[in-house]
Amino acid sequence: MTRRSGLLSLLVSSLAFAACSGGGQPASGERVLRIGVVPKGMTHEFWKSIEAGARQAAADLSKDGVRVEMIWKGPFREDDREQQIQVVEGFTSQRVDGIVLAPLDRQALVRPVVEAKRQGVPTVIIDSDLDSPEIVSFVATDNVRGGAMAADEIAAKLGGKGQVLLLRYQQGSASTEAREAGFTEAMKKFPGITLIASEQYAGPTRDTGKTASENLLNRHGKELSAAFCVNETSTAGMLLALEDLSLTGKIALVGFDATPAFEQAITAGTLHGFVVQNPFRMGYLGVETMVRHLVGKPVESRIDTGVAVVTARNLATPDVQKMLRPQATPSAP
Repeated sequence: MTRRSGLLSLLVSSLAFAACSGGGQPASGERVLRIGVVPKGMTHEFWKSIEAGARQAAADLSKDGVRVEMIWKGPFREDDREQQIQVVEGFTSQRVDGIVLAPLDRQALVRPVVEAKRQGVPTVIIDSDLDSPEIVSFVATDNVRGGAMAADEIAAKLGGKGQVLLLRYQQGSASTEAREAGFTEAMKKFPGITLIASEQYAGPTRDTGKTASENLLNRHGKELSAAFCVNETSTAGMLLALEDLSLTGKIALVGFDATPAFEQAITAGTLHGFVVQNPFRMGYLGVETMVRHLVGKPVESRIDTGVAVVTARNLATPDVQKMLRPQATPSAP
């Protein structure tokens, strides 16, 4: 028996035992665990992979008299903090068994998470940290390491010399702030590289990212050697701006997060690389961690879901392809 199948059997057995003990079971004798999963947004490829992983976990853990229901709901835009707060409050009022949340803001979501716990609804945080100890676990990428890996890749591409741009995402987003911090700190190792602009924010969409990128490129494009963008939309916006200004290939772009368009851009030579997370695994482990907690099993306070840099050198390798297409080969342990 594999470690993963053994863990699933353990969880299912625990759930079945709890169901026989009487807590929260319907007339049929089946115990239902309802878990609300709240992304930062509903449109980007990253969140679609999170959803796929969460649904796979719910399916894998639904057997032997137990059903895990995953309820997917979040704000449409990744800057709508109020809507995300309302979603969390709605799940709390519905008395779901647990919430798996990717907070848009590390502070703004503290109050609804604390209130959910007070009403008996625990929360597992995924993707982006929350400034509160009132959570079950934090399941996410090591974003500081991801930013540092991007800095090392750019430095290698430039031979340790050049002028580099950092395009940030938006204030309050813990995951991207960690990437930015990791990048700027790692860049200090390379005295021949200068950060000529690092305080511009891309905003929540590809279009806002494109506008911010155009402004920066118009000011600094002539002396710029490379750029780092810290999430999917900022990377997409910068890529469009480079294309419109005929600067692709002249400025080495390293982004963050994976999309089919980014893979194509690497192959075409318009994107040097991107840092890839494992969102499928993150969604899977978020739900799995919540189930473990609900049946009284121990969980780790911090679970690292993995990170790598993808370039033309390794795009076709099995390890990278597994991270890019984990739905075909689920990567949870």
